[in-house]
Amino acid sequence: MKLKHFYFNPFREHCGVISDNAGNAAIVDPGAMTADELDSLESYITAEGLKPAAILLTHAHFDHIYAVSHLQDKFNIPVYMHPDEKEVMKISAKDAARYNLPVPDTGFITTDVLDSQTICAGELRFTVIHTPGHSPGGVCYYDKADSILFSGDTLFAGTIGRSDLGGGDYDKEIVSIMEKLMVLDADTELFPGHGCCSSIGYERTNNPFLEPFNEKEELE
Repeated sequence: MKLKHFYFNPFREHCGVISDNAGNAAIVDPGAMTADELDSLESYITAEGLKPAAILLTHAHFDHIYAVSHLQDKFNIPVYMHPDEKEVMKISAKDAARYNLPVPDTGFITTDVLDSQTICAGELRFTVIHTPGHSPGGVCYYDKADSILFSGDTLFAGTIGRSDLGGGDYDKEIVSIMEKLMVLDADTELFPGHGCCSSIGYERTNNPFLEPFNEKEELE
């Protein structure tokens, strides 16, 4: 397994390109907004000889979907997204305009994912974890074999996703994090939609937004 990190657009959105030993790749949240950003992403794919097999969307906020239509057209690959995000995607133009940013092309075709479903990309296997709260159809993608979690905007290093946007719900977000993410192995690497990387064990013990739920534990 190989993982390449990109940070795109003014929100420093985290896009991950994860590939197996045969070069089959999944692209998580391709938020490349400018021509230069898109070129950096495509240049990496070409240089590594990767064969994109899927686009995984943790949610449909505009900063996470800028390059989706282009990549789907170029590589003819499925775009996986929870069906509850379709309503979120409809207001992406309004949300982007609020920040004077370009409106993303939302004409791409999505394939629905549901909680506990397994998505395959070559030898890669991702378990879908539905985590409503930041947005109604927000999901995380868990690669158990490699101990990796792409948490989107649900859980960050030292904080949690905001829940004051359309369709957000703080109570649902806390339940999602505590009941579905904090139960994962402590050594699971956490790759959020923005900011620094972390681990489930560290956030379980130190994330101040999860107090009074934090419990001290030994990390082995």
